[in-house]
Amino acid sequence: MKLTHASKTLLAGLTLLGALSLTACNNDDGGVKAGDTPSGAKPTVSTGADSSGGTGDSGSSSGSGSSGEGNTDSEVGNCRSDELEVTAADNTTDKTEGVITVQFKNGGGRDCAISGYAGVDLKTATGDTLSVDRDGDQPHPDVLKDGESAAFNITFPVNTTGGSGVRITNILVTPPNETKTVTIAWPAGSLPVSGEDSSDSGPKLSIGPVGKVSDSPAS
Repeated sequence: MKLTHASKTLLAGLTLLGALSLTACNNDDGGVKAGDTPSGAKPTVSTGADSSGGTGDSGSSSGSGSSGEGNTDSEVGNCRSDELEVTAADNTTDKTEGVITVQFKNGGGRDCAISGYAGVDLKTATGDTLSVDRDGDQPHPDVLKDGESAAFNITFPVNTTGGSGVRITNILVTPPNETKTVTIAWPAGSLPVSGEDSSDSGPKLSIGPVGKVSDSPAS
């Protein structure tokens, strides 16, 4: 029994010695682990999350070049009023509801982003201004290359009263995310005097969101 007890005591001593040795080793490695946490893992993860969050919408563009070129290419600026050629055309085919298509052609010599609703007011022959409401459709972001176009529609009630109605002379258009307004001529006929007060089932004066014109290849 004493021999057994002595053996257990010797093993316990060896175990304690081994534990002390492991503790010393761990203390030697502790400096490396402390350095990894602040200067390695956390800063790297934080930077990566910020970069992907800022350019996530243009991931394919960012991945097509070096990291520097990717960040530049993915940050496409908004289309500016001064870069856009704004025109309007009468595309009315219905006898009661008229359609004016307003087109933005990118002539700025660079890619630009366009998304949302344009600001639109109508100027009448008497000098009054009519604001035009949005139709509520969901806009989708687009990028226009130089020479490409985007457009939106203005729908309005056609004047079928036989009277002169409300004669519109100009459209005041502010591109999405811009503050500079462009004035263009109204290309269609007059609106009925009671156009904005027509029944719920009749045509309304409204605009749709801006969308890229699919058949507008860059020049």
